[in-house]
Amino acid sequence: MNLVSAFLPPILADSTVVLLSVLGIVVFVALILVFFVIGIYNGLVRLRNVYKNAFSQIDVQLKRRHDLIPNLVETAKGYMTHERETLDAVISARNMAESARKAAAANPGDPGMIGQLGAAEAGLGGVLGRLFAVAEAYPDLKANQNMMQLSEELTTTENKVAFARQAYNDSVMTFNTKREVFPNNIIAGMFNFNEAALFEVANEAEKQAPKVEF
Repeated sequence: MNLVSAFLPPILADSTVVLLSVLGIVVFVALILVFFVIGIYNGLVRLRNVYKNAFSQIDVQLKRRHDLIPNLVETAKGYMTHERETLDAVISARNMAESARKAAAANPGDPGMIGQLGAAEAGLGGVLGRLFAVAEAYPDLKANQNMMQLSEELTTTENKVAFARQAYNDSVMTFNTKREVFPNNIIAGMFNFNEAALFEVANEAEKQAPKVEF
C-alpha cells in the first residue's frame, strides 16, 4: 500500500494516481517539445551565422576592390585628359558601391540591402569596363607600371569576390531551405528568422570581371 492509498479512499486514491500519471506524461511531452524547439532554433542560429560569416568574406574583398579604384583613376588621369566624364563616372559608381557595401555589411542577408549592393556592383563593373576599353587608345597608359599593377590586383580581387559570392550563396540556400521546411518554418516565424537574399548581379555579362589586357 502506497502513501496515497493509505490516506485517501480507494476511488479517490486511484483517481489521484491516474491524474499524476497523466500529468507526468504531459510534462514529459512538454519537455520533449521544448528541447525539439531549442534544437531547431539553435540550428537556424548556426546557419545564419554561417552565411553572415560568408558575407564578411565578400565584404573584405569588395572593400579591397573599392580601395583600389581611386588609385586606378588617379593614375589614368595623367594620361586620359580628355576622358574626364568616364573617370568621374567610375568614381561616382565606386562611391555608390561603397555605400551599398557598408549598408549590406550592417545587415547581411537583408533582401533590400543585398539587392542594392548587387545593383551598385553591377553598375561599377559596367563603368570599369568602359574605362578599360577607352584606355586601349592610350599606349603610354597601358605601359605604365602602376596601372598594370593596379589592374592586375583589381582582376585578382574580382576573382576572389566571385568565389566568396558563391560560398555566400551556397550558405544562404542551406539556411533558407532549413527555415522553409516543416516544422522549422513555424519556429522560424515565431523567432523572426527571415529569408536571406542571394547576392546576384543583373546579368551574365556583368558577372564577369572587367577584362584587363595591359
